[in-house]
Amino acid sequence: MKKFEDLTFADHYMFEKVLQNKEICKELLERLLKIKIKRLEYPEIEKEISPYYESKGVRLDVYVKDTDKVFDVELQNAIDETLDLRTRYYQSILDMDSLIKGEHYSELPTSYIIFICNFDPFNKDIPIYTFFTKCEEIENLTLEDKMIKKMFNAKAYFKESDIEIKSLLEYISSRKPVDDFTDKIHNLISKIKKKEVNKREYENMNIHDQDTFYRGKKEGIQQGAYQTKVETAKKFILMKLPLEQISEGTGLSLEIVEKLAKEEVVKS
Repeated sequence: MKKFEDLTFADHYMFEKVLQNKEICKELLERLLKIKIKRLEYPEIEKEISPYYESKGVRLDVYVKDTDKVFDVELQNAIDETLDLRTRYYQSILDMDSLIKGEHYSELPTSYIIFICNFDPFNKDIPIYTFFTKCEEIENLTLEDKMIKKMFNAKAYFKESDIEIKSLLEYISSRKPVDDFTDKIHNLISKIKKKEVNKREYENMNIHDQDTFYRGKKEGIQQGAYQTKVETAKKFILMKLPLEQISEGTGLSLEIVEKLAKEEVVKS
């Protein structure tokens, strides 16, 4: 676990904490997307989809909205082969949240899925990848579905011509402020680190994450052991051994063994 004192803007906890500052979050989005934001809000995921959303073990890093736009901002430090599909999943969350809040599908806001990566997600050596829904057969024909996905490659910051984007990507890559805006982020991080409550929050989050990991690992081992017993029982059933004996030998209940035996009969 990384020490609280060593956290930078390129660490998830600090990234999310900094972007809870409305002024900085607004400026970051305006710099990256070259748009003007009227009023930034931090909506809650509707309770109707929260159980499904949380059960997947994936959550939005920073979810904010303007009057006619929604934004999901993600920090990605490790290569993830499922990155493309994660954008689809996050998009579904944004759309479902808007619809459950009572909007008609014709009123869906423009959505931005933004990944700030500390690596090159597509190995094409460019600083920005922008994706729209385009027609393959007709050039320049774009589906007006109001979905925009942008992935920023911080490692290629020096190739970016826009000075505001370049400075932000350089800061994420080097951890050193290079202009007034990144200096503002850096100063806020220093203030966050001075508060003991933030340190405790970070440490408690990590304890929870470790507990979740080890609990999941333990459950996985238990599930694997159970599956091994089932497969062994099936082999014994095919060998025509008495069901009581199979139950005793595998540790499975007689009820489960009888159910497995019926399933094998159906198969045959």
